[in-house]
Amino acid sequence: MAPEGANADPLVRLRAELTRYPGLLIAFSAGVDSAFLLAAAMRALGTDRVLAVTALSPSLPDAERTYAREFTALVGARHIEATTDEMQRAGYRENSTSRCYFCKAELLDVISGHLDGLPPGSRVATGTNADDLVAGFRPGIRAADERGAVTPLADAGLSKQQIRQTAREWGLPVWNKPQAACLSSRVAYGIEISPQRLARVEAAEVALRQTLDDCGVSSHNVRVRDLGLQARIEVDNDLATRPGPWRDAVVAAVVAAGFPQAWIDPQGFRSGSMNEGLPATR
Repeated sequence: MAPEGANADPLVRLRAELTRYPGLLIAFSAGVDSAFLLAAAMRALGTDRVLAVTALSPSLPDAERTYAREFTALVGARHIEATTDEMQRAGYRENSTSRCYFCKAELLDVISGHLDGLPPGSRVATGTNADDLVAGFRPGIRAADERGAVTPLADAGLSKQQIRQTAREWGLPVWNKPQAACLSSRVAYGIEISPQRLARVEAAEVALRQTLDDCGVSSHNVRVRDLGLQARIEVDNDLATRPGPWRDAVVAAVVAAGFPQAWIDPQGFRSGSMNEGLPATR
């Protein structure tokens, strides 16, 4: 529910939304949105009324786990890690188009157990922003709605661009961090999710970034999409069709990480490209 003064500045609306709650448990993935939400909540409520919880599972890259620890230390936030076990949910392992629903359900069911560390009446909050509400296929939002999670950024009407801009103004290093969805989002629907498959994707993306660096080529966003027996490599759009020896090098690096075949997508990076063609529904 949006706060009063819906025509006010988005940051004014955000503060009004945040101060509605005695405390907030932030589902902290170390992404731009949840990091900004954490910083904003601490400004509005103070350190003692905010707790960041990061879910540890095979779907969270090691680099994101490290970043979560570094960012919370930087801003002085209280931070704990909670192990989730979405692999035990058949709906997640089977990797249907509803996979994100089961993943988000597991996440929120686990981290909500840490609300005891906050004042009575505190709520779990996610980093869902205003763009997410109109972005199309997002079954994870439905799982969060069913569990009563609050979405202060979306309720204040903050877009991704506004979040990045404000994070920059606040001096938060996350402002230009590349998008970093969970590793399972790289796997084509219908291919069973396993820790080994996610580890292969993670290793391939690490190798991809390192090889680009070694070749003196820069790509802000990279993805290795697991299509089963082959991998689709996504890099920044202006790089995707650029010729050069880097192309063979990155394909070789991804193959060396365990994929039988790999190729570079000429369309370049698209957030949520595995959802292309799916109906716009939660």
